[in-house]
Amino acid sequence: MLNRLFPRRKPAPKPLPQPNAQLALGALLVRVAFADQNYRAAEVGQIDRILSRTFGLKPLDAAKLRATCEALERDAPGTPEFTRIMREEVAYADRKALGDAMWSVALADGARDDQEEIQLMAIEMALGLTDEDMAAARENALKRL
Repeated sequence: MLNRLFPRRKPAPKPLPQPNAQLALGALLVRVAFADQNYRAAEVGQIDRILSRTFGLKPLDAAKLRATCEALERDAPGTPEFTRIMREEVAYADRKALGDAMWSVALADGARDDQEEIQLMAIEMALGLTDEDMAAARENALKRL
């Protein structure tokens, strides 16, 4: 009876960390995977591998980072904020590598999706990638599909 009169309150959520280049990268990868409203295990695994390889993380640490990036992507600023951080803190060659990585996430489930591709190309443009580099990343990814 007391529980009905005085229901337990959910604890306040932990505040999200301030986005930095590492979190922005992960959040953008998650954003691409979520674009088709279908977040598959293959995409999650690909994001974990990218984070692990890029930042030299053990698999469990990469999964924890991805989980933080998922929360950040869901509740934090939009794509322009993430891409601004990347443009300011990451060299062009590394942003270009992010374009390749995003294509590998978008195609990790073995299927092309218009919404993922639209989201991905918008992010690539916001990252300041050239048309030639965007086309090359897309072509390379499609060859692997």
